[in-house]
Amino acid sequence: MPDDSVVADNAVDAPAIGVDPSDASPMTTSHSDSKSPQPRKKRRRRRKTGSKPRSAPSASQADPSEAPTPRPTHHGGKKPIDAQGAKHLFADQSFADLGLRNSVLKGLDDLGFHSPTHIQAELIPTVLEGRDVLGQAKTGSGKTAAFGLPLFHLAQRSTPFQSLILVPTRELAIQITRELNSFGKHTPIRVVAVYGGEAVRRQQEELAEGPEIIVATPGRLMDLAERGDLHFRNVRFAVLDEVDRMLDIGFRDDIRKILGQVKSKHQTIFVSATISSDIEKLAARFMVDPMRITSVAGALTVEMVDQYHLPVERWDKKRLLVHLLRHEKPDLTLIFCATKRMVDNLARYLNDQGIGTRSIHGDLPQRKRNSVMNQFRSGRLGVMVASDVAARGLDVDGISHVVNYDIPVDPEVYVHRIGRTARAGQRGVAWTFVTSEEGPLLTAVEKLANTEVPKLEYPDFTPGSPPRDVRERRAAQEKIAATPLDTKSRNIAAAPPAVAQVKLDSARFPGGLAPTKMPPRMLGGRVRTSRSMRQAPPPPIEEKKET
Repeated sequence: MPDDSVVADNAVDAPAIGVDPSDASPMTTSHSDSKSPQPRKKRRRRRKTGSKPRSAPSASQADPSEAPTPRPTHHGGKKPIDAQGAKHLFADQSFADLGLRNSVLKGLDDLGFHSPTHIQAELIPTVLEGRDVLGQAKTGSGKTAAFGLPLFHLAQRSTPFQSLILVPTRELAIQITRELNSFGKHTPIRVVAVYGGEAVRRQQEELAEGPEIIVATPGRLMDLAERGDLHFRNVRFAVLDEVDRMLDIGFRDDIRKILGQVKSKHQTIFVSATISSDIEKLAARFMVDPMRITSVAGALTVEMVDQYHLPVERWDKKRLLVHLLRHEKPDLTLIFCATKRMVDNLARYLNDQGIGTRSIHGDLPQRKRNSVMNQFRSGRLGVMVASDVAARGLDVDGISHVVNYDIPVDPEVYVHRIGRTARAGQRGVAWTFVTSEEGPLLTAVEKLANTEVPKLEYPDFTPGSPPRDVRERRAAQEKIAATPLDTKSRNIAAAPPAVAQVKLDSARFPGGLAPTKMPPRMLGGRVRTSRSMRQAPPPPIEEKKET
């Protein structure tokens, strides 16, 4: 059974929520993230108690000549929504038209959400009808609200563990729980998250109160079920979010075991950005006459993201990244690297350059990961370097730029990475660094996205000199290229060394080739020669006797 405290670099998406496309005023996207003076008071208290100083200023504040101004926070309100994005993302109706109860609508009104996205407008009524649903929608389209709002509408008060939401990673469990608590703050329904990396005792205490909705990673859920802290007798709704990623990272057997233990009559809901044949087989086994809903079928890319690729040598990546951050001055930047080691290495380099940066990956303790995410979500952190732990598990409004420092091998990972920007109808920018050896990876991305990622160059950026190992390798290659063809080719035999002229017996040495020394290896067997045949006695002749 995979440990969900270890399987953390395969993060998945916690999509955005629907908003009103006609409203251009600031709007809170999460009740817990609303802008208030309380966080500032807490920071002042921490400074008095001798806490660590704040990180170095971000790229947009790197110029010491500029007056120190507080970093703008985009997460307490929304940016003006692009008209094209609003038309593409939102349905021409309101949440009230979907038939949700007043307590749920009141929570949405407090958050400023009025118009549902297309996937929400299609999936919510289907769930309210009592049907099993297999929903597919691209990243950033609001899948969390699509399955979360019906759970509050149909929930029965004081029935513990009636809704079960399975997610692949800790970050997604935290994100969904935060969003659901915002939706249902005017309802008596309680939501609890259980996941690896946190103390079991605290989660046991929360489960003892009998919450109605459980958001869990498969590993920790099975652990708590085996301990007897929760049961599946009351399950009325079983939701699997980002099913494709859960299958990819090894939760296939856990999912089958959990769903197999749900014996009560219930609805099953699968939501994901992609639907594979494995997911369809899983749905055929655990669903009853499911309704398949595909929102914007085949459109995997985010149309509101301005995508560019930047040709660069691998030794110039860091310098080019610093050049971009200082000259473009993005509001909020998320940088993706291929390995955890590179994540930490790049974060240290950016901090040394005066760009306040924090890193996040699967090897960090859960408390530290939560701290980094809270800083990034609140706007106190301008640049975050991440492994794919955040590629599909991060829903932060205001991310203006996504940087693929290492282009992913899987083109679908690229799609989910750039989906961290351009949330809820806003525009975003994605930069992808491509070395001379990574051209085929860029081609794979363009084929999947069915679009061309244009080239972006900065004439004012001066590339650095290659490192020593690269210079030595290039010198060796140039030396080989300058060598005559007859001496450097493996397929052409070298000329034999000169041999002293010896009068040879043409009968014993045909062609005039004679050995000059013993062979390097001997067979070691006996060979019958003419001499041995002469010395050996002839074999006896069997005589036939006449009868």
